[in-house]
Parts: sequence; C-alpha cells; structure tokens
Amino acid sequence: MVTGHSHLPARFSYNFNNTNFNFWDNWYDVLEDFQYAIDNADARGMPQFKGPSKIMKAYVFQQVVDCYGNAPYSDAFKGSGSITPKFDDQKAIYDSLMVLLDGAITDLRANAFTGTSSGSDIVFKGNTTNWIRFANSLKLRVLMRQSRVASRQAYVVAEINKAAATPEGFLTAGTDVKCNPGFTQSSGQTNPLYANWGYSAAGAVLALARFPRPTTFLFSQMIAIDDTFRLKRIAYAKGGENPNNSGVSTQPEILANYVGVPFGATSGYLAQNTSYIGPCFITKAGYAKDVYLMLGAESFFNLAEAKVALPGVTLSGTAKTYYEQGVKESFRVTGTTSDPATTILVNGKQLSDWSVALTTTQQLQTIWLQKWLALTDFSGLEAWSDFRRTNYPNLPASAGAPVGQALPVRLFYPNTEEATNGANVKAQGTINVFTGKLFWDID
Repeated sequence: MVTGHSHLPARFSYNFNNTNFNFWDNWYDVLEDFQYAIDNADARGMPQFKGPSKIMKAYVFQQVVDCYGNAPYSDAFKGSGSITPKFDDQKAIYDSLMVLLDGAITDLRANAFTGTSSGSDIVFKGNTTNWIRFANSLKLRVLMRQSRVASRQAYVVAEINKAAATPEGFLTAGTDVKCNPGFTQSSGQTNPLYANWGYSAAGAVLALARFPRPTTFLFSQMIAIDDTFRLKRIAYAKGGENPNNSGVSTQPEILANYVGVPFGATSGYLAQNTSYIGPCFITKAGYAKDVYLMLGAESFFNLAEAKVALPGVTLSGTAKTYYEQGVKESFRVTGTTSDPATTILVNGKQLSDWSVALTTTQQLQTIWLQKWLALTDFSGLEAWSDFRRTNYPNLPASAGAPVGQALPVRLFYPNTEEATNGANVKAQGTINVFTGKLFWDID
C-alpha cells in the first residue's frame, strides 16, 4: 500500500533517498509511548497494561529492524540522559525482542485485566490469553524471519518449542489481532485506511481513492490457482464500487472485468478501466472497520513452514494441517464465502493443493505464495520482509525502473535522524539500499 504521491517517482524507479519512506520518526514516537506505559504502569496502579505494552514495543521494533537494520534500542527513550542514542546491532535487537516478549507473558499472567480496565484494551478487550497467544505468534514471526540463517537454526527451534509448550500456544482458528479505538463517522476519527484510500467522513470519494490498484502480477498468481474467490474480495471489478450499492462493483463481477495494472506503469490504466482495492478493505460507509495488526493466517503459515523447514520442532500439528488452516483463515478474514477445502485446496494445482507439493521446495513455495496472498493489503511490510527473506514469489521489476535494476533490500536512515543523531548514523557505514542486506536476508 502506498503512502502518498510524493513517493511515486521513487517507488516506481527505485531511485529513493533519505527523504523518502520515513517511517522511523512515527515508529519511535509510538515506541516512546509504549515505553512510558511500561515504565509507569505499576506506579499508576495499572500493571495490566505493562504486558501488552511490551508486546507492542516488540511488534514495532521488529518493523524498525526489518526496514533499517541497526537502530537505537538499549540506549533509546532515556530523554536527556541520552539525546544521541547509540545504535544496537540488528541481530542483538532481535534477541532482545524475545526476552521482552517473555517478560510480557510473565506480566500478563501476573496482572489480569479488571472489568473496568478491559474496556481500555482496544485489541482483545482484556483477554490475557489472547494477548499471550499474540506474543507467542509474534515470537514465531521473529524466529521464522531468521530461520534460514544456518547458525541461528538451533536457537530458533528451541524458542519455537518453548512457545509451543505454553498452555496458551499460538493464535487459534478464527482469531486475528486487530484494534478499534471506536472509529466514528467524524473527520479524523474514521478507520485510517478508509480515511486515506476511501471516502471522507461525509461519504465523498477521496482524491487518492483511485490510486492504489492491484497489479497484473497479483491477479495472474490468483487466476493460475483458480482463486477467483479472494480476488473478488481484495479487488473491485473495473470502475470500482457502485456508489449506490456498498461493497458491490459497478461492473458485473465476472473475471473479465478484473483488470490489474503493471507495477510502475505511468499511463494507460484509467480508474474506469481497471480494478482497485476491494470490498474487504473499502466499502462506502465502512468507516468503522477494524485495523489489523496480525492475521491468524500468518501464524498458521509460519507454523507450516516451521514443520517443513526445521527438524526438531515439537509442534503438534502437521505441515499440511497448518497450511490448510492458513488458507481457510485467509478466506475467512477476506469475507470469502466459498469453502476453500472444496476449491483451491483440492484443485490438483501446484501452489494451492498440498497433495501435489511433493518436494520440500514445492511445499515451501506453496506456503510462501499463500502467505503472500493472505497478506495482500493487510500487511504490505510483512509481505515485503518475507519476500526479501525467501525471494519468492518471483516479482517482476517496476515498469518505471531502468532495465536490470536490482530491487531494494532495505531503507535509508531518514534525514531527520541524520540531523539529530548524525555521528551514530554515520557509524553504521555507507548504506546501499540495493546491497545492504539485513542479517536474516541470506540470499
């Protein structure tokens, strides 16, 4: 999902710099809030918020590392005590996140939500069991990200087994991690996806609403496995939503009317002739939809991959059962009504039907593709990180990029950090966004 017109030339040509894609400042702003809650929860008589705050700190810090690599961690959030915090090694931060999540689980077990405070929990409404399952599933994400690094595999297996042995386990069927602070039909208070890419609070189509378009590559991958079910949920038919029939396309919802755009194409694909993001994300008057932090589908796909790729994990299910549940969870969250067990899971095609994935490589590619499809528009960053980790699927280059241009593998540190913490930024060396791979990106 794009973040604004200012990034368009950079996005399409891969020619960006330290003024593009500055997620850093907002992430550290949010992280400071979580750190404040961690540091002050006990003194304020609200210890039940300490565990969730630690989980969210780990959640955001993994995103920081996955985009930028080394970053301030142990020296961050000290105020005047450290106004130019040193950078920690990215792998060390990853290890620290596991310790942080262990501490969160301990805190959650010791500090149940009260009836009153449960209403302040905009994620799980005070359900500590689900918070612990989220922590374990986030651990699984952190661990599987580095699972292809040979020197880390013994550690990864041991930590997955520790999480699996907890009474709570991982996210269960039918459970996603989502939040809703109480979105209302008022300016500045609607779902942020709706507010950026859909409609105003008054119901007027926004200027950017026709900008995010599904790609021809996405559609081709789904059509190849006969998955027109989710396709019609993540995209509208060409011309978009019928203004008089919320959630329904203006054009007949037949496959021929679902038209993607080659990534990076600068002309020739008008809104009335192409598809754009669909009814499971944007519907007129859908201002109060939840924001998703992690899909249950992702957790099941991670479990499936662990069973295939990591001998020694003591997970109770099979790779097949985890994989198929991941697909079913994706169908559920997109609002797809067809039963995947009688459609793509048994269609005899590679990358959908597990029974024809006969080799380890075929099984991993099947998991990776279905996970990539499940993350479509729910978590673009997670999809990009997993693509860098696996090099799958084989994404086409942007039509706006020079021939032979490599794909970026990380982001630049933003100019705002260089201005305020320049010596520590320079200490990270010269950043090359095309070759400066993160520690878990081995090929």
